[in-house]
Amino acid sequence: METETEKRKPVALFMAFGTKGDVYPIAAIAAAFAYDKKQYHVVLVTHSAHENLRSHLEDRHVAFLPIKSPPVLSIHTETEESTFSLQKRIITREHRQECYSVVEGIFGNCPSMEGDFIVINFFALEGWSLAEHFRVRCVVASPYVIPYSAPSSFECRFRKELPLLYEYLQEAPTNKVCWKDVIHWMWPLFTESWGSWRSDDLNLSPIPFTDPVTGLPSWHDWPPSPLLLYGFSNEIVECPDYWPSHVHVCGFWFLPIEWQFACNECGQISAFLSPGSTRTKEKVCAAHVKLQCFLGTMVPPVFIGLSSAGSLGFLEHPEAFLKVIQIVLEITDFRFVLFSSGYEPLDEAIQVVATKTLHFDQRQYNEEGVCLFDGRLFCFPSTVPYNWLFRKCLAAVHHGGR
Repeated sequence: METETEKRKPVALFMAFGTKGDVYPIAAIAAAFAYDKKQYHVVLVTHSAHENLRSHLEDRHVAFLPIKSPPVLSIHTETEESTFSLQKRIITREHRQECYSVVEGIFGNCPSMEGDFIVINFFALEGWSLAEHFRVRCVVASPYVIPYSAPSSFECRFRKELPLLYEYLQEAPTNKVCWKDVIHWMWPLFTESWGSWRSDDLNLSPIPFTDPVTGLPSWHDWPPSPLLLYGFSNEIVECPDYWPSHVHVCGFWFLPIEWQFACNECGQISAFLSPGSTRTKEKVCAAHVKLQCFLGTMVPPVFIGLSSAGSLGFLEHPEAFLKVIQIVLEITDFRFVLFSSGYEPLDEAIQVVATKTLHFDQRQYNEEGVCLFDGRLFCFPSTVPYNWLFRKCLAAVHHGGR
C-alpha cells in the first residue's frame, strides 16, 4: 500500500512578503518553475493585498495562499509610538501564526519528500524556521541585494555570547553554513524577536544551529550553505569574494507582460508589447485611452511614479506634493504623467484639485485618469508596463523600489 508521501507530488512553496517590488519577481519565478517542472505542486504564500496575482498564477497551475497581514506598516502615523509598537507586535504574532498554519497544512500531514523545498525572500524569514521545523530545504531569492546590514556591534556581541558557535561558523567545512552566510543575510535570525518564536511556537532552539537542550552547536547535523539567488545582472552588481559561496547572480527576473497591466482586458491584448511585434497601431482598453492620448503628443512627458513610497509613509502631505508639481509646470514647459499607485491620500488630493479646478463633467477621478493644471499633468490611478510607458516619456522620476 502506498504511503501518503508516495501519493503526493513534491512541493515547491514560494513565500514572499512586502510590496509589489518584493513579491512579484518571486511570483514570476514560481510561475516559471511550475511551467518547467510539472511534476511539482507549486504554491505561493503572500499577502492578501496581492490578490490580483491569483488568476495569473492559477493560469500557470500555481496555488495562491493569502496571508491577511498588510504588505507594509507605515512608520509615519499620527498614533503614539507605543501604540504603533503594540500594533506591530500584534500583527507580527498573527502573521507568524497564520504562516505556520498554512505551511503545516502543506507539510504537516505527512513526512517531507526529498524534492520538497521552500523559497523565501528577505521579508519572509519565518520561512527559514518553518523549513527547519518541517525538515524541508530552504532557498533564498531576492530581486535586489539584501537591503539591510548587521549592526556594527553584531559580530563582537555574537563572539562574546556564543563563542563556540562563532568559532565553528568561522571554521565550518566547505559548502556548509558559515560566518559569511550569517553576516551577509542570516544575522536577523539570531535576534530575540525570532528566537522567542522559534522556541515558544516551533519548539526549536532559539538560536539557529544549536541544540535546543544543551545550547551547543549541532555538530552532528550541520546544514549546507543555503542557495541564495539574486535577480539582477552581474553587469550591474558584481559578486564579491566575501559573499557566501552559494550566492548566484541570475540576471533580471522580468514579469510576464500581462501581469503588469492593472486590468485583465489590457493584459489580453498585450501582444503588441512583445519583442519583434509587427503591430503598428497600439490598441488599449477604454481605461487607458486617455493615458495613451496624453502620451501620444509630439513632446513626451516626464513620468512620476512613487509606487509604494506613499504606503510606506514617505508622502505625508500629498497636497503639497501636487503643489510642487504645479509650480514646476508654471516655470517650465514640461508635462507630467503621475501614477498614484492606488495610494488613497494621494488619490483624494487629486480629486480635491479636480473638483476645485475642472468643469463639472471633467471632475471625476476614476480608472481613466484625469488631467489637471491646464491639461499638463495627467494623473492615473492604475498601472501599465514600464517598458511600454518609458518609451513614450522624456524622463522618469521613480523611488527605485521596482
